[in-house]
Amino acid sequence: MTLLLELREKIKQVYGRYSTFLLPALKFILAFVLFKGINSSLGFLKELDSIFLLLILSLICSIMPLNLMVFFGMFLLVGQCFGVGIEVAGFAVALILVLMILYIRFTPQDALVLLLTPVAFKLGVPCVIPIGYGLTKSPASAVSSGFGVVVYYFIQLVSQNSSMLKGADAKESIQNLKVLLDGMLKNQEMMINIIAFVAVLLLVNVIRRLSVDYAWQIAIFAGAISYIVIIVTGGILMDVKSPVIPLIAGTVGAVIIAEILEFFLFHVDYSRTETLQFEDDEYYYYVKAVPKMSIAKKNVTIKTIEEPEESGFPEGGATEDISSYQAGQAGPVPQETIAFTGIQKQLLREEQAGEVPGEKTGEIPPVQVDYESKLEESLKDL
Repeated sequence: MTLLLELREKIKQVYGRYSTFLLPALKFILAFVLFKGINSSLGFLKELDSIFLLLILSLICSIMPLNLMVFFGMFLLVGQCFGVGIEVAGFAVALILVLMILYIRFTPQDALVLLLTPVAFKLGVPCVIPIGYGLTKSPASAVSSGFGVVVYYFIQLVSQNSSMLKGADAKESIQNLKVLLDGMLKNQEMMINIIAFVAVLLLVNVIRRLSVDYAWQIAIFAGAISYIVIIVTGGILMDVKSPVIPLIAGTVGAVIIAEILEFFLFHVDYSRTETLQFEDDEYYYYVKAVPKMSIAKKNVTIKTIEEPEESGFPEGGATEDISSYQAGQAGPVPQETIAFTGIQKQLLREEQAGEVPGEKTGEIPPVQVDYESKLEESLKDL
């Protein structure tokens, strides 16, 4: 666990340091995957399937708000529908206008939900959207996730019926509109998924707000089980075939992604939970405090040890000598020690400069007397 916590802290540090570059890069990748997915699913208008056009649009989206990515995605969708027929493009415009009016009215800040829902369906992990946004967002995100489901099934409808919708005359155009309208309103699989998305997102959001231990884990597994139950039950009641193995595999993948999300956003230590009580003039407050699981930062102190000078005195003068004296003895430094140390240093500097020692300080250097020669002279006189 310590290794995982250290890895999490390093990832957070890298993200905090390079977020200016990482966010545009992630938005560029998301935009390119989304636009390429629309063109690969439809691909009826070759002019919009140019790799250079996709790169330019993705580059613009990387430095602009996410709602612009939604606009470009809808533009590509309508353009590809125009490659099938003008009546299909008109139906797509009407459907998108209704969705956008409701989207702007209720959840204009949830552009990422609307963008990621078709991508999650394409990757086979649709359950990750209601679970993930139930953990991190408000219940209003259910509206955006439902819109994403509608857009995905509309793309599937046009892709599956493209051969019948192409090359229609005036009479067949009306028939095509009826096919599209029935395909959306009578699509039982789409209705089941919308109900599952909304129900799971609301359930996960309610459970993760509860003041119980392991609320996020309970919410994740409850949402995953609820999603499987709703899809299977809805398929039985409405006679819709739902492959069980891909459903379970996609749900397990969604649970793994949700656990990774929980590890980065809400990893706490329930063994050290505390219950606190406060009061003021009007209320009593009962607070449950759960500490986050983290590791202490390592404080590393680097100490540089310098070699002393050849003269025997440490570099820095009398200050180091006095500090050494203070480190070895308790109490204040005597004035005699300070004065003697200063005179020693001054005499040493004058001697190294070739000057007469004591000339500047006024001190008379000691006279060297040869006592042995004096004694011999005295003995000769005797």
